[in-house]
This record gives sequence, structure tokens and C-alpha cells, in this order.
Amino acid sequence: MAISVAIEAPLQDDVRRLVAALNEHLLPLSPPEFQFKMTVEQMAGEDTTVFVARDEAGAAVGIGALKVHSADLGEVKRMFTDPHVRGQRVGSALLASIVALAREKGMAMLMLETGTGDGFAGAHRLYTRSGFRPRGPFLDYPDSEWSAFFEMPLEAPAEPA
Repeated sequence: MAISVAIEAPLQDDVRRLVAALNEHLLPLSPPEFQFKMTVEQMAGEDTTVFVARDEAGAAVGIGALKVHSADLGEVKRMFTDPHVRGQRVGSALLASIVALAREKGMAMLMLETGTGDGFAGAHRLYTRSGFRPRGPFLDYPDSEWSAFFEMPLEAPAEPA
């Protein structure tokens, strides 16, 4: 399956559908107080860039976002792919786009918080295969058994010779 990934506005019906599916997916996996969600309205803020993956027919099949906390720190937020496209590298394409934008912005570090347990095994594989490494809590996230934290130090792209 060929997909395209582009920066898009989150206030679209198909993006809202993906965010609702993500929220529904997360509900049974951890207590609500340990689910650090962003609404599509929050995702539309100036500090957040939303990437949407679309299939050949133009249907939205995945989302992910880069939230800027400072000139040096970015956070991966709201990563999700429709279950019918899992295993087809949609998440990898989204994450690569987020990492590329963070590098382009000159950030030194990219971090993320995700859940723990079997329901998050695929996410953990994606992040570690993409170069993220485990770390402790950051920003105002609480240290709990329900959260796993990852980071990726970013290097500026090499200048052409």
C-alpha cells in the first residue's frame, strides 16, 4: 500500500475520526488519569504540527504530531494508525516525518510518553526501532507504572560537502 504523509490541519472530520478511534483504543489500556490526550482543538494550536497519513484513495489512515515545548525540546504526540493498516509501516512513515521536522527546527531532543503493557508493545517496538531510547519522566508527567518514556537526541543534518 502506498501512503503519503503531509502536514494538515487537525480540524477535519477524518482526523477527528482517527483521534476518536485512538481515544477509544486507549480507554481499556490504562486509567483515564494516566492518559495524556490532546483534543483536535489543542492539536490545532501554534505549538503543534499534525501529520496525516493517507492511502491511495485519500483516506486518512494515520496521525501523529510534533508539539514544541521549547527551541530545544519537541514531543511526539497522538501517534495512531487504523488497525486495518497496521504492519504496513504507516507509523514509521509518520514518525520519520515528525523526527525530520524536529531536526529541521533545530531541536536537540525529541521525547514521548506512551503507555505500558501488552497493548503498547507495538508502539514500543516502533519507537526503539526508530532510534528512541527509554528514559525517565519529563516535563510534568508523573512517574507511574502506567507510563513509559522515550527520548531521541537529535543531531543537525550534515551539511552537504
